[in-house]
Amino acid sequence: MSKKKVLYGCLQGVFIGLVLLILYAPILLLAVYSFDGTNMIGRFEGFSFSHYAALFSNPKVLRMIGNTFVLAFLAAALSTVLGTVGAIGMFYCKKRMKAIIHGVSQIPVINAEIVTALALAITFVAVGLGKSYFTLIIGHMVICTPFVVLSVMPKLKQMDNSLYEAALDLGASPAKALWKVVLPQIIPGVLSGFMLAVTLSLDDYIVTVYTRPSGFETISTYVFNATMKGNAHTAETLASFWALTTIIFVIIVLFVVISNLASIRKKEVRK
Repeated sequence: MSKKKVLYGCLQGVFIGLVLLILYAPILLLAVYSFDGTNMIGRFEGFSFSHYAALFSNPKVLRMIGNTFVLAFLAAALSTVLGTVGAIGMFYCKKRMKAIIHGVSQIPVINAEIVTALALAITFVAVGLGKSYFTLIIGHMVICTPFVVLSVMPKLKQMDNSLYEAALDLGASPAKALWKVVLPQIIPGVLSGFMLAVTLSLDDYIVTVYTRPSGFETISTYVFNATMKGNAHTAETLASFWALTTIIFVIIVLFVVISNLASIRKKEVRK
């Protein structure tokens, strides 16, 4: 092996290492402090599970976590259904109509979120809808559905379209052919869109603030308000979210590892 290849490999490794460090260092820092008794980053008081105990013993925090995850999974489920149906309809449209619909569907993706949130709030007022759980769900669906479409469309393009036509020729109704032939081929894209929608909903703050009913708190809204207040009680509650961050991160890592192992085993079986 030449010196240039060795040097290139070393530089490539260093670059990848720096990227991973920048991406994951903040999360790893919170994970380390989630096992420490302090409420302040930069000061160690010794190994402790106090933040995890506080996370699961505070009714207010548990209610916020429940609100956040129920909202995320409900909005993601509805967005996945709407986005999948929309992507399929768009895929079978004529070329010119497909381009127009695709462009319109991607406006929430490239648009500033504050503009989307303000537009939603003004629209709800114009049609006489006060802030409620319904408006909150609609707001989250607006930001999640386009990303579901983006996840499903590539799978539709990879699909062998002759299978759908063959199912119709063999006597299947369009609905049955869609359910039995098309949907199984695009399931990976549908699942990816669902997970992406869950992530977007969990992370959202701006649309939630402009569309939520009074008194409804999610993790993002509570953390922002608590950070602005900055008293001792909120500092203790915020520290318990370090434990929540660690738990979510570990679950995601396990999910990714298991998914990759499953895909590797499938490839080995096919060989």
